[in-house]
Amino acid sequence: MIVYGKNACIEYLEKEKPKKIYLQKDFSDRKILSLIHQSTENVDKKFLDHLCSGVHQGIAIEVADFEYSDIYSVLDQDDCSLILLDHLEDPHNLGAIIRTCEAAGMSGVILPKDRSASVNATVLKTSVGTASKVPIFQVTNLVDTIGLLKKHGFWVVGTDMSNQDYRSIDYTGKIAIVIGNEGKGMSPLVRKSCDFVASIPMYGEVNSLNASVAAGIMIYEVVRQKHKN
Repeated sequence: MIVYGKNACIEYLEKEKPKKIYLQKDFSDRKILSLIHQSTENVDKKFLDHLCSGVHQGIAIEVADFEYSDIYSVLDQDDCSLILLDHLEDPHNLGAIIRTCEAAGMSGVILPKDRSASVNATVLKTSVGTASKVPIFQVTNLVDTIGLLKKHGFWVVGTDMSNQDYRSIDYTGKIAIVIGNEGKGMSPLVRKSCDFVASIPMYGEVNSLNASVAAGIMIYEVVRQKHKN
């Protein structure tokens, strides 16, 4: 996997040694250069433009594929707060949600293996290096995972635009918030598996929010309730 952009590369270089480092010929960032303890390949901007799918800021590194955490590692944690993503497809949304989860101190992010964005270079860059700081769990079946969470004392709250006001729900215990697909929302089986379905009030002409924005609102309501005392 290729990781690019200064923040994402700094996050990786501070912890691990990449397989290969590509630097633009005029690259001069002192902090990053001080973290490099191996040979690099000096390349031109055109090479990096072709290698990377976004703004690379003059650096790209080749690393091992992302390693997901084990969902069982958090099931018995007290006061655990998780975000469960129901087949989000946009890696930018996934990266933004991971960044918000890290900022808010959430316990982790759950996403399915199939028909979903996975942690790739775009996600790592969008998350501004926070993907390595938030446990991310990749599961085979979301409905089965919701059942597992419930067995371990979690309340599961879905999100939709036509139900209970999200502020009226108690998030102070072990909680999992479900964010649906960008276009279709939650799948029927996932929705049916939720204990509550929360709605974020809309006062303008727009009748839906970007998935990462909706996630941010829900996450900080969880934070507000857990820390209000």
